[in-house]
Parts: sequence; structure tokens; C-alpha cells
Amino acid sequence: MSENEPSETNPNPADERSKLLHRLAVLSVCLVWPLIWVGGLVTTYDAGMAVPDWPGTYGYNLFLYPLSTWVYGPFDLFIEHGHRLLGAVVGLVAIAMVVAAIRREDRRWVLWLTVVILVAVISQGALGGVRVLLSDRTTAMIHGCFGPVVFVLCCVAASVTSRRWWDRPLAAASTQPTKPLGGVALAMATLPVLLSYLQLVLGAQLRHVQPLTTPGTFTLIVAVHIVTAFGLWLLTPVLFLLVRRCGDLTLSRPAGWLIWFVGCQILLGTGTWIVNYGWPSVLEFLPFGEGFLVRSKGFLDSIIVTAHVAVGSLILATSAVVLVQVLRQRTLATHV
Repeated sequence: MSENEPSETNPNPADERSKLLHRLAVLSVCLVWPLIWVGGLVTTYDAGMAVPDWPGTYGYNLFLYPLSTWVYGPFDLFIEHGHRLLGAVVGLVAIAMVVAAIRREDRRWVLWLTVVILVAVISQGALGGVRVLLSDRTTAMIHGCFGPVVFVLCCVAASVTSRRWWDRPLAAASTQPTKPLGGVALAMATLPVLLSYLQLVLGAQLRHVQPLTTPGTFTLIVAVHIVTAFGLWLLTPVLFLLVRRCGDLTLSRPAGWLIWFVGCQILLGTGTWIVNYGWPSVLEFLPFGEGFLVRSKGFLDSIIVTAHVAVGSLILATSAVVLVQVLRQRTLATHV
């Protein structure tokens, strides 16, 4: 029996572990998702160059920039500087996670996970800085694609340091263990991760259209984006039914959330197209679409577009957590 598995003298290994690492991981999740929201607003309002220098802000230290100038200044300055401040806070939390893992976490792979998170946060900040210094749209697109990866890593860290991660061995060793998941369930849990990230990459190309992109290429990206979205939506109920058979709510509940998340994302995607390009021709039969005008950077319109970006990251992170939990369940089933 592994030292990480339950025994008569140590019924729950999570009791001996520091709760601090889990709390820091949850805090990172609660910070990174709003950071993605703010980053989305920065792109929506074209505020990426509101502060032309980096890592400071108009010559000031990031944390010493005058509060009155930031809060009462132009909105693009407010969200760009706020984006940098929130990113710096995430960096401090990532450092604290590594320290907490070194002190109390005996799973070496979890320690390395926290190190990867710290490196990812630093890399994301550096990408943002390069984007400002070079004023480059391609770097901005890469920056937008890598942010959700940081969010995924934080969500996985919160999952593997939680008490539920250790409650699963207890369930596996009980008189009524959960049913093991097969290879089909593993494959169906992997597909949403791949498809949701593909959606993020395609969406980033639509938000950061390159100068050499032709109308035909743009139309192709939109078509693939739409088809993949509905394919992902059809896949999520299948995943839910597969993981539900094992009787583990830790798996079935997030898989159920995915169905609603993807459905909401399709609605937000439709709203994003409407506020950016006008009413779709396929929906012209609806009476309230007549006379719709596209407004430049309206507040409600920007919220719809940014929500579409943020929910995409949420879908990716939820899919990744389900996949990690499926792998955990399969590993335990082989040792029962």
C-alpha cells in the first residue's frame, strides 16, 4: 500500500496535509478567471496600448502608480493598468503556492505542478509585456491563447489538493466501490479538452485578425468555429452519461455542467456575432432582428463579447478537471 492511500492508522491522508496549498490554489482560480475577463475587456476596447511602457506604468512602479489617475482616468487606462495589477497579484499567489508545496506536499508531481504554474504565470506576464513593447497583434493572440492554459493549471491544482481527491480512495476501498471507467470514457473525456482549446485558438484568430487574412480564410475559420462548437455540445451529454455510470458525483456533476456551459457559450457566440457584425442572415426571419444597428464598444455589447471569451476558458478548465478525475478513478480501479 502506498503512503498516499488510506489505512487503519491513517484513514484519510488529506488530514495530514496542509490546507494552505489547496486554499491558495482555489484563490488562484478565483483570481485568474477575473483576470481573463479583464484581459478580454482590454482586447474588446483595444486598450492594449493604453499604457505604452512595461513593466512600469508611465514611468511609475506598477504598484506606485497614482490611484487617482488610475481610477478617475480614461477607461482604457483603468482596465489595462488593472489587468497588470491583477496579474501581479496572481504571480504572488503562485509563488506562495510553490512555497506551500515545498513545505507540506510530499507528492513530487504536485510540487512540480505548482512550479509549472509559477513559470506559466511569469511567461504569460512576459508575453503581455512583449505585446506592449512590440505592439504586435500576433503576440497578443498568443497571449490570449496562453491565458486559459494558466487557468486550467490552477483548476487542476485546486482539484488534486482537495479533500475529494483523497475521498475517492476511501470510496474505492469501501464495500460498494465505484465502477471503473473504461477506455471509451477516457477518450470521451479527452476530446472536450482538445476541442475546447481548438475553439479558443480559432476565437483568438477571429479577435486578432491578421493583416494578411483573406475574406475566404476568415469565413473558413468562422465555419470551423461554429461546427466545432456544435460538435462539442453533442459530445458533452455522451460524456455525462458515461461518467455517470461509475456513480461518482465528483465526475458526473462537472460533466453535467459542461452541457450547460457549452450551450450558454453558443448563445454568447451568437450574441458576439450580432454585436460585432450584425444580425445573421439565417435569423432574418425573426422580427426583432430588423433594424439592428452595430454600435462601437457599447458597454452591454462588450460584456457579451468578453463573456464569450471567459466562458470558453471555463469550458476548457472544466473539461480538464473532468479528464484528470477520470484518470484518477481509472488508476484507483486498477489497485482495488
